[in-house]
Amino acid sequence: MRRISHLIYFILLLCCYAAQAQTTELRQNHVIWTSQSQNSGESMPCGGGDIGLNVWVEKGELFFYISRSGTFDENNTMLKLGRVRVKLSPNPFEGKDFKQELSLQTGAVHIEGSNTGLKADIKIWVDVFNPVIHVEVKASKPVIVQAAYENWRFKDRFTSGKENNQSSWKWAKNLDIRTAKDQVNFTSNGIQFYHQNTGKTIFDTTVVHEGMAAVKSQLYNPLSYLTFGGRMQGNGMLPGGTYEGTYAGTPFKGLSLKSQSATKTQSFEVYLHTEQTPSVSTWQASLQKTISKAVQSSHKALATTQNWWKQYWNRSFIHINTDSVQTEAWQVGRNYQLFRYMLGCNAFGQFPSKSNGGLFTYDPNFIDTAIKLTPDFRLWGGGLITAQNQRLVYFPMLKNGDWDLMKPQFDFYLRILKNAELRSQTYWGHPGASFTEQLENFGLPNISEYGWKRPASFDKGVEYNAWLEYEWDTVLEFCYMMLETERYTGRNIKPYIPFIESCLTFFDEHYQYIARNRGSKVFDAAGHLVLYPGSAGETFKMTYNSTSTIAALKTVLTRLLELPDEYLSTEKRTAWETMLKRIPPISFREFNGHKTIAPAQSWERVNNVETMQLYPVYPWGIYGIGKPDLDVALNTWKYDTLAVKFRSGIGWKQDNIFAARLGLTDEATKLTLVKLKDSGRRFPAFWGPGFDWTPDHNWGGSGMIGLQEMLLQTDDRKIYLLPAWPKKWDVHFKLHAPYETTIEVKVKHGKLTYLNVWPESRRADVVNMLK
Repeated sequence: MRRISHLIYFILLLCCYAAQAQTTELRQNHVIWTSQSQNSGESMPCGGGDIGLNVWVEKGELFFYISRSGTFDENNTMLKLGRVRVKLSPNPFEGKDFKQELSLQTGAVHIEGSNTGLKADIKIWVDVFNPVIHVEVKASKPVIVQAAYENWRFKDRFTSGKENNQSSWKWAKNLDIRTAKDQVNFTSNGIQFYHQNTGKTIFDTTVVHEGMAAVKSQLYNPLSYLTFGGRMQGNGMLPGGTYEGTYAGTPFKGLSLKSQSATKTQSFEVYLHTEQTPSVSTWQASLQKTISKAVQSSHKALATTQNWWKQYWNRSFIHINTDSVQTEAWQVGRNYQLFRYMLGCNAFGQFPSKSNGGLFTYDPNFIDTAIKLTPDFRLWGGGLITAQNQRLVYFPMLKNGDWDLMKPQFDFYLRILKNAELRSQTYWGHPGASFTEQLENFGLPNISEYGWKRPASFDKGVEYNAWLEYEWDTVLEFCYMMLETERYTGRNIKPYIPFIESCLTFFDEHYQYIARNRGSKVFDAAGHLVLYPGSAGETFKMTYNSTSTIAALKTVLTRLLELPDEYLSTEKRTAWETMLKRIPPISFREFNGHKTIAPAQSWERVNNVETMQLYPVYPWGIYGIGKPDLDVALNTWKYDTLAVKFRSGIGWKQDNIFAARLGLTDEATKLTLVKLKDSGRRFPAFWGPGFDWTPDHNWGGSGMIGLQEMLLQTDDRKIYLLPAWPKKWDVHFKLHAPYETTIEVKVKHGKLTYLNVWPESRRADVVNMLK
């Protein structure tokens, strides 16, 4: 008994030591600035729940932009909810002493300043469980606090040209497109602001243009009467007047609140609410309920928020070379944590984190000086999803153990499932969900990508677009994520099974439908589906049997059939087994006598720069460490001329992931340094614009995936540890693996010094490849 007690004590001691080490390492990752910012381009992210703030101090005044998941206007632009400006009088931020710190441990931003004996501290934090922004001021002497709400949508704004890239109109011409004004006014206890979509939206135009008017009443419409905004108020604060100004070339109007008298402590809150309702009074009543609920729980809000962040950081992490901070290798680990913080700020959003900036975009002229537009601007749309990019934001959450963060992305697809099924029924008369690339938040293709000038005879279900035509298969990656969630967690995924089955049904039905219209035979001579015309990403177009599609279908079908019996009836299981047998084999080609994976059996042209021939390596895992024919995949990396030509670490490029999956340590290391080293902007993880926008979330996501794959790879129950890890990099990491498994590892001076596996029974499945 004494031995057991000693063993338990020793285990608890180790756990406490590991937790303390993680706290120290995480604190190293805090971002600290000792000078004020020049503009919003030098802002710092802050957030929680589904709210993101860009925080900075400029010329002695505190600013922050407010973003929230799902704030889409009539044009499907993702509107910011305004800007807040805070000024103290007398002003402690007019002196030389200054500090701004992002505390990852608590999710808050702290700002300190002192001037001629006056010291002040401002803490900005967001309640994870209620849509509330908190600003708390503490000063060594009494100060007057002025908090102003600033809005640049004080009148209708006509948009044209490049500005329409922020919406779903993109390159539409000769149309009356405008961003409607917001409603902003003083209330008895603060400032109220909101935007309401009224009348016709881009949804209505899209439905008619794309020939779906007959089923319009059945379509999910997230834009109709969507109303979003909030109220800013603080105890002891009264209206302080209005003013006008210009920031970064954009005119705005401000309404201010002032503390009634000088005080050493002052706080105020911004409460937010979003609702689809034609009645503003209904929205106002719901906002008041949100405020009342938040006030009732305010005594415990900070503690519950900080506890959520504590649990978030404890469930996974990667710290590199913590004895050599500020080196590029250390930056890789630190920026991994910073990007994960940004993703955590939308843990509970109604809509997924956008790959083209997430919740943290800012004035565009600080990204591209030629773009002098409002803070609402971002390239590639607001409610528009580019699935090829979006998948890279969500795949790393599996190994991070951030499964709750995946729900907004999964539920996004569930909401639009019926619309995608109605596309197939309307255009082709067969079942199955037809999801395209450049997908709106209501499940139809973007109207401009669909094509404004289409030949009358062109298939109405296909985008008239050289990059996007016949690109259907990206949705299968989200099906795979859903299936992998079950394998990683053991959680029930029954709500997602109809979605997965409908996506698979589309491919089975549609390519038989095309074959019947083309000739007398539905299958090829070997009884396989003929996947023509198809597409391998945006790159290999008009493909015959695209390799990325084949690999996707094979992997998703196989994984679906591996589910426990309760998920599929005998009839369903037989049907999916039959479909799996119908999937054609992957094609190959040779370069200088070396067998390589071909992007397809044949294709008509190359449009973009994606290395689709390596998708069987990632995400589909058909080739890789411990798997058959690894040499074929390695040959593809080494000898395929386009694979070599396209290689890069910029933006959504996933060559770092391919290299890690293939065990190419040197190549993976070099590309990961490109991905995850400091961005070159003041905030280290604001990468971009790359191919998209800043902060580029698919840049960060692909970097995260590659780093994870360097540390940990799995093949069913087998766990490959450190398969592409450079011995010169020390590391302490904790990641997740399938079958409810967690791995914590320390490597020092090229040697494995600590390995903890939960549950212990999985230790036998671990293969240490650092030797």
